[in-house]
Amino acid sequence: MKRSTFLTSLLAFALVTACDKKSDSSSAGNSSDGKKLTIALLPKSKGNQYFATVEKGARAAAAELGVELIYDGPTNTDPAKQNEIVEGWVNYGVNVIAAACENREGISGALKAAQEKGIKIVTYDSDTTPDARSFFVNQATAQGIGETLMDTAAKLCGEEGEFAIITATLTAANMTEWRKNIEARLAAKYPKMKLVTTKPCDDQKDKAQAEATNILNAYPNLKCIMAICSPAVPGAAEAVKQAGKAGVVKVLGLGLPSENRQYVKDGVTQAVILWKVEDLGYLTIQAAVAAAKGTLKTGDKTFTSGKLGAMEIQDTDIILGKPFVFTKENIDQFQF
Repeated sequence: MKRSTFLTSLLAFALVTACDKKSDSSSAGNSSDGKKLTIALLPKSKGNQYFATVEKGARAAAAELGVELIYDGPTNTDPAKQNEIVEGWVNYGVNVIAAACENREGISGALKAAQEKGIKIVTYDSDTTPDARSFFVNQATAQGIGETLMDTAAKLCGEEGEFAIITATLTAANMTEWRKNIEARLAAKYPKMKLVTTKPCDDQKDKAQAEATNILNAYPNLKCIMAICSPAVPGAAEAVKQAGKAGVVKVLGLGLPSENRQYVKDGVTQAVILWKVEDLGYLTIQAAVAAAKGTLKTGDKTFTSGKLGAMEIQDTDIILGKPFVFTKENIDQFQF
């Protein structure tokens, strides 16, 4: 593994350990051998505000439960670096790794190796293969997300015309599933609409803006851009604004209200769809600790997650809830 990545994670681990000794006396966050549990949280990229918001909720849960939390990930989406970080955490001997997986199959080998060392694995946001983890903390079902996106786009377009998708990468497991459900809903309900192209932006706003500009130039009759990763929503909105097509080409997507508020209020972006992101981080750590302690087991139908209460479990998926649509009328009610 690369020395720089190893040292970064080691420093993060040392700092967290030093800062949280005050909770050592609590048994709530201890494993069966009496030692304090260490949970490692892996985002797709640390440069994404979405995952910074996940981290905020995760740290709240870690403090509540009295466990150590390490947070580290690639600066930008990079499956190979995710693997390196996981391998480093295996060497540290963390108790649980909670991962948002950039490449479903690509990370499975590293996660299976961690399992063989006795480390519990849960995933969140974007899953790996089922044999490489115990539970997946799912922000909403892929069907629910895909159908909400497609139904909202159809409503904005009057159920006809061309639209395009901007995704993070073409390999991200969660976005692959969302796209399948978007396309299934399109085929089943909206015969007068046409998906003309799908472009990746590597989870970068500037690249999303550039891709959206290219799409606008290539498809002069385009009626809508659907952005399905959080940096792509403001990126697409800025491209539409710069092209002088605000309101003519509709913009919607999965993103944070805080990053899209002005575009929504200015009428450039018509709808932002998401879930409560802090709650996703909070639920992930709650599930990780319960898995380590054995209080969350395969076959359970519900999981009580601290302040969130009872969560439904579908097979091994712990479901946070349904997606929510933020619009000009309600977006000021939400500050995350």
